[in-house]
Amino acid sequence: MRDAAVRVRGGMLGGAGVVVLLWAVQVRPSARPDALFATAAHLSGLLAGYGVLVLLFLMARVPAVEHGVGADRLARWHAFGGRYVLLLCFGHGLFALLGYAVHEGVDVVSAASELLGYPALAAAAAGTVLLAAVGVTSARAVRRRVPHETWRGVHLLVYLAAALAFGHQLAGPDLAAAAWFWALAHTVVAVLLVWYRAVVPVRQALRHAVRVADVRVEGPGVVSVVMYGQHLAELRAEPGQFLRWRFLQRRLWHTALPFSLSAPVRGNALRITVKGLGGHSRRIRRLRPGTRVLATGPFGALTAARRTRPKVLLIAGGVGITPMRALFETLPGGPGDITLLYRAGAEEHLVLRAELEAIAAGRQAGLHYLLGPSGAAYDPLAPQALTALVPDLAEHDVYLCGPPGMAGATRAALLRAGVPAGHIHSECFSH
Repeated sequence: MRDAAVRVRGGMLGGAGVVVLLWAVQVRPSARPDALFATAAHLSGLLAGYGVLVLLFLMARVPAVEHGVGADRLARWHAFGGRYVLLLCFGHGLFALLGYAVHEGVDVVSAASELLGYPALAAAAAGTVLLAAVGVTSARAVRRRVPHETWRGVHLLVYLAAALAFGHQLAGPDLAAAAWFWALAHTVVAVLLVWYRAVVPVRQALRHAVRVADVRVEGPGVVSVVMYGQHLAELRAEPGQFLRWRFLQRRLWHTALPFSLSAPVRGNALRITVKGLGGHSRRIRRLRPGTRVLATGPFGALTAARRTRPKVLLIAGGVGITPMRALFETLPGGPGDITLLYRAGAEEHLVLRAELEAIAAGRQAGLHYLLGPSGAAYDPLAPQALTALVPDLAEHDVYLCGPPGMAGATRAALLRAGVPAGHIHSECFSH
């Protein structure tokens, strides 16, 4: 897992180095102010264009990258990189504007008006505005207040922004010696996007023909959706992974919802367990048997492949129990090797309790419910509490899944309790 992340990160940084090299072989040193501005504009523009390609690649859902790095880490890299791409785009535009104004001896407003008269530059400016709109709606404070459909629709503008910028890049002087390389890079990313985000989902839908079989109430606001399909073994979905589900029913069909498998795939049956945290997840309670389902994936790297030690501790918070339940059943181990800690606000919030207790009894595994409000004085996930429950905690691999706040605090507690960072495996999503 760590090696895959290092390789992908190294590849991205290496690509940035190649871009800087392309700029360096073309630059003509000069102390004139207009030349300095133009040089800075060329470098920031090349890096911005490359950055957009990286952002698109990270979200292309390439299986080797998703499984090796982890979907949550890719999403964080995408969000983090987006800020720098926007800064580079604004920097490119500002340097180009100042360079043109100094070279022509006009004011900034006149320079902007003249530059926007060139179609390629006007297209690039429009692309920058679209990227800015994506960045604004992705800011944490705004994202909480924007419906998911709106955010997703605005986010799709990245594709249009990239297309507009691509035309500008080929029309400018920055790539005079390497236009073929730039076109090839864009073509590769475009093919990956079309293949894995359009062709593969359609092919999977036709091949597996998944439909809803039953919707079962598991607790307050929590339901399990049982689905049947064909040739499901070909999905190679592992316990701990998630798929993106598109239920072809009114008010749900237009959104792909990421939910983890709450049980291993058995024959032609799939199951997810969903808590009604948002509008879409609440509507799942009203799914009708026979509803067609488009399932894309699997995604995620919280699987048995990350295990490095004989003993494993699973820690679940809230609806994070869903992937943990599947791992609790399937991770290899003898009596006492597997332990599950399940954090919930109260006993009535425990989900899949009967199944967990049957698994624990059948394989002689440890099972502990950690109940109580999150703001209580006593924290059952504090370092001392964890070592009291699991005395040899530092000798375990730890799998962790829960709400972001709980997952972050628990990770910090595990580190203080002596668990090496490389033995803490987690994926954290707000759904």
